[in-house]
Amino acid sequence: MRNLIVVYALFLSVISYSQVSQEIFESFKLQERRDVHYYFPENLDDTKKYPLIIVLDGEYLFEQVVASSKFYSQFHGMPQSIVVGINQSENELRFEDCAFDPDSGLPSEKGKSFYEFIGMELIPYLDLNYSTAPFKMIVGYDITANFENYWLFKDNSIFDAYICISPTLAPEMETRVPMRLNTFDNQIFYQLIVEGEQNKDTKKIMAMDQGIKALEKETLHYYFDEYKNADHISVATYGIGKSFDNIFGMFKPISPQEYKTQILTSEEPVYNYLEKKYQNIVDIFGFSKPVELNDIMAIYAASRKKEDFESLKPLSELCKKEYPETMLGFYFEGEYYEQLGEPKKALRTFEKAFQMKEIDFLTKEMALEKMDALKADFGF
Repeated sequence: MRNLIVVYALFLSVISYSQVSQEIFESFKLQERRDVHYYFPENLDDTKKYPLIIVLDGEYLFEQVVASSKFYSQFHGMPQSIVVGINQSENELRFEDCAFDPDSGLPSEKGKSFYEFIGMELIPYLDLNYSTAPFKMIVGYDITANFENYWLFKDNSIFDAYICISPTLAPEMETRVPMRLNTFDNQIFYQLIVEGEQNKDTKKIMAMDQGIKALEKETLHYYFDEYKNADHISVATYGIGKSFDNIFGMFKPISPQEYKTQILTSEEPVYNYLEKKYQNIVDIFGFSKPVELNDIMAIYAASRKKEDFESLKPLSELCKKEYPETMLGFYFEGEYYEQLGEPKKALRTFEKAFQMKEIDFLTKEMALEKMDALKADFGF
């Protein structure tokens, strides 16, 4: 296609160069121009990969999703992400874009074109021009929440996560969604958000919920949140942050509860927990994340508490890679040799740690104390 996708798009105006921009996107599939908003994290770095979040009903949901994304990424609850909002309210476009046949429940002709606009024009344009990660999410409300489910009908869905807010379900969708979710072998996140107020779709939504809950599939991560005090209008403002907390939970630093209930109670070597945590991020999201200092200290503390000193060796090698100018790596390695009963190696390693930068609770004085104690005990 030569890069034809690039010329489809024409920037209309820029609200903030590094953060939010508005664009008129000329779609060949729709044969019309569409308003699209983009949020790009500050200091966008081409060497990093950014998950892509597509937001339907952009006028209503885009700013909420951006705010949640910024908040959670600021406090390490999720990676920085590119957020794209598609406007659909003018002339009630949302009902044309997401219309479905009342008998078959499948998208109308306009719906098929809108589907292709997102999957064959908008997303390829973003993948081509920005450093997007393989991980992609879609967010919808009401009829647009129903529409996002059509990507599940493909054997290889372009989306890895779905946030479905109070969907107006097409015929048979309550059985089709569980059936389709059961076919995927890759990791899929599916978040269903509903209000407490009853409406004509409540029964079908609850049937869909029960159908998904009945699935026994390790690769499916399903979350259901019901907000008792919300109605069909107000529910659109509920739950987006909670959804990010669910979907990107593994990005959060190890919590005290996680430390007590999962690390200390595990029969495996302590270091394995850290290794699996960060490998899961790579496997699911398609990019690596720098290891949090908080997580390193949690594993160090657990190694000492459980007397799992073998875990100190791989932990020390990790620290040399992640925090190469600090004392971490050599200090932990020194403790490893100390516990192994190799005082000469321990002394030389603590001497190296003494020459490095202090970090967190580790100080040069602590390294010096270790060195003095070894010399006194072994007469070096």
